[in-house]
Amino acid sequence: MWKNLLASVTIPNPLRWDTFEGLLLNGIIPAVAGLVGALSVIMIIVAGILFLTSAGSPERIGTAKKALIYAIVGIVIALTAGAIVITLKSILGVQ
Repeated sequence: MWKNLLASVTIPNPLRWDTFEGLLLNGIIPAVAGLVGALSVIMIIVAGILFLTSAGSPERIGTAKKALIYAIVGIVIALTAGAIVITLKSILGVQ
């Protein structure tokens, strides 16, 4: 009795993608890239504030420079993520 009942029940896929590759390349990676880009912009603002409040201290200026460099690297990664995803889609054949 239970086997017949369970066999007739279908659960619709709540995701827009049918494969893991589709989910990863169309959903997860672009979302993470957007998050990294947004955080990088915030870090550029923080680095600017660190520069302004350094009062000529070489240590604090060094910290601000590191924060700015890491933020720029984050933006570059976020911008190139789109190209990487497109390349992986063509290699894997994911739409």
